[in-house]
Amino acid sequence: MDQQLIEKVMKQVSDELGIKKETTRPAANGIGMTEFVGTAIGDTIGLVIASVDPMLAEAMKLGKYRSVGIIGGRVGAGPQIWAVDEAVKATNTEIISVELPRDTKGGAGHGSLIYIGAEDVSDARRAVEIALQVLPKYFGDVYSNDAGHLEFQYTARASYCLEKALGAPVGKAFGMTCAGPAAIGTVLADIAVKAANVEVVGYSSPASGTSYSNEVILTFTGDSGAVRQAVQAAIEAGKKMLGALGDEPKTSETPYI
Repeated sequence: MDQQLIEKVMKQVSDELGIKKETTRPAANGIGMTEFVGTAIGDTIGLVIASVDPMLAEAMKLGKYRSVGIIGGRVGAGPQIWAVDEAVKATNTEIISVELPRDTKGGAGHGSLIYIGAEDVSDARRAVEIALQVLPKYFGDVYSNDAGHLEFQYTARASYCLEKALGAPVGKAFGMTCAGPAAIGTVLADIAVKAANVEVVGYSSPASGTSYSNEVILTFTGDSGAVRQAVQAAIEAGKKMLGALGDEPKTSETPYI
């Protein structure tokens, strides 16, 4: 693709996301290391390695890349994946790998580890900055109480991180419902596919497709309006079911779906 076209597309994505043009500075409590980029919600840290040692690069299966951006979180996987998906759209970078460790600081779900490859470390750093900047948005429809959590995500145009992590069709609308305990997630999956004309992409349960987490995760595609409708139906039902186990499920951010 022509470089000018690439830059035009990246600028359009940045404008849509409201991403600041200037480089995001680390928080005031920055640790004084060139590898450190910043932190964000979900015990998420952003780091870069300018040039991975060749021996380690082979073990990490980095392929042609030596400059690597790293996003890692202890709480949440979907928000980090969606945030990095936006970062890749807006930068000249590529997803190397996405892993979902069994974590959530003792909760029912996953943590996350995402490697972003770039020819130049400045591109890798910028991708990490953008991911950290937009991450709070994707925690907007994550709800929790003492009994468990609900997570809902939506995009009108999936990109390469969602393809790598969840099998999303690039360029198409894509949605996700997720809940722990897994029993609630099972019902939400059924509600979502009945609510609108969507096509199932993936279904994950504790013993299949997850890191043995107490969740059921459904991903689906279709017309943008249908995908959003399916997610919205699941949100309403999920809050009622999880609320029956404890307090009303709350989100710490602003819902976006």
